[in-house]
Amino acid sequence: MTVEFALNAEVRSDLGKGASRRLRRNVSMVPAVIYGGDKAPQSISLLAKDLAKLLENEAAFSHVLSLDVAGTKESVLIKALQRHPAKGFVLHADFQRVVAGQKLTAHVPLHFINEATAVGVKQQGGEISHTISEVEVSCLPKDLPEFIEVDMAAVEVGQTVHMSDLKLPKGVELVALAHGNDLAVSNIHASRVKDEEGAAE
Repeated sequence: MTVEFALNAEVRSDLGKGASRRLRRNVSMVPAVIYGGDKAPQSISLLAKDLAKLLENEAAFSHVLSLDVAGTKESVLIKALQRHPAKGFVLHADFQRVVAGQKLTAHVPLHFINEATAVGVKQQGGEISHTISEVEVSCLPKDLPEFIEVDMAAVEVGQTVHMSDLKLPKGVELVALAHGNDLAVSNIHASRVKDEEGAAE
């Protein structure tokens, strides 16, 4: 089942820091900008509660969203969110236009599977460490995955899973790998408790 992500937005003509503060305070709106494609950047505002509800779903960050700006629909990706340092709510959002047939880059979450039954955990008593929780991918909008699975089933103690070990959906490539950086994703290491018990003996 494909989830549709849609947001309504208004065109924002009152610009500047003071205007943004008034927007947030008076009408619970979040200032934002849409850029990219062959159009000029556009300043918009969104209802804070609508944006907060959308962001409750992890998949919203790796989906093409439908943004209705005063009756005109735009296909966009969330590119950046500026959050309040203490309270965590969104102060400003950046959206990038998505053009069909043009490659895009987006951050996609990693989903780790078979961790409890991994050889290094179940048989060897090791512990799993995650080095990264998301990867930057490059693909066409139609190929954008919701997440990428990391299968830990066959990983043993002392082994590390790298980006080059990931099974990628068709048409998807990792930006880091394209730049020659085969980063570590996760590993299984010997349990510290066991090490300490061995040392005590």
